[in-house]
Amino acid sequence: MDKTFLLLTLCALAWADDPNKRVAPVNQDSAHVAIRGYDPVAYFTSGQPAKGQSQFEHTWMDAKWLFTSAANRDAFAAAPEKFAPQFGGYCAWAVSNNYTAPVDPTAWKIVDGKLYLNYNADVQKKWAEGMAERIEKGHQNWPKLHR
Repeated sequence: MDKTFLLLTLCALAWADDPNKRVAPVNQDSAHVAIRGYDPVAYFTSGQPAKGQSQFEHTWMDAKWLFTSAANRDAFAAAPEKFAPQFGGYCAWAVSNNYTAPVDPTAWKIVDGKLYLNYNADVQKKWAEGMAERIEKGHQNWPKLHR
């Protein structure tokens, strides 16, 4: 077992069945910036991750979302559920295993019009092996994981 999966397994065991460890509904840093400052709309419009800029900020779900342009910010503000990553921007693989983990915004995939992020590229490969089942399991687990 490689170190990444060992670390994630230990995290899962530490978080298992503890309702006091529920996370905020949006993965954000200490400055309340969502998905490490990446523009969620850019994944859909540019087909790649892009760092947003503070001049194009929008607050939603008690988090600051940054965008590369006013147009992307306005598109998000009009329909945030369309662009926001699933599971609050936490690692989709972790959520499918009933815990949360941070993400690398460059480890992403759009499936059926929804954005999913993962801890890193190695975890993303693991998630992709059974993606449909992991997405379904993630949607079952997510309500129990956030406040």
